[in-house]
Amino acid sequence: MTEGEQNRLIAWHRELTAAHRRLRRALALARESLHTGEGASARADLLLYCHGFCAALGGHHAREDAGLFPELAARHPELRPTLAKLTQDHELIAALLGELERALASGAPPGEVSRHLDGLSAIMESHFRYEERRLLGPLARLALDADPRALLGPL
Repeated sequence: MTEGEQNRLIAWHRELTAAHRRLRRALALARESLHTGEGASARADLLLYCHGFCAALGGHHAREDAGLFPELAARHPELRPTLAKLTQDHELIAALLGELERALASGAPPGEVSRHLDGLSAIMESHFRYEERRLLGPLARLALDADPRALLGPL
């Protein structure tokens, strides 16, 4: 096995943890925007960061469902129940993202937006920890020549 092939094998688990790290940071930025300033400028920052976070998280999960999970299921059939649970989590998280988007569109006060972010954060962290526990090992051995953005989203 060449060094390049070995690096490619290692890259998938690193790509997933890097995507999760960037999503955690996006959530932190959305939270920070709740507490910075007053008025229209602060509201614009809140909308920007929250919409960006929603788009990034939703895009990441859509790419996993359409690209990464089918590849893993084909190579590791024993992971199918885990992948099904993760897909269910994605649906729950999508519903929570929709609630956050509606709260933002309605001009909800920061306290209400904060509660939505708290709920999303709790579910997202539980999901990420489970996904990493169950998938990092198989991903570390995954021999797949594909663009990580196609399977994990453009994070």
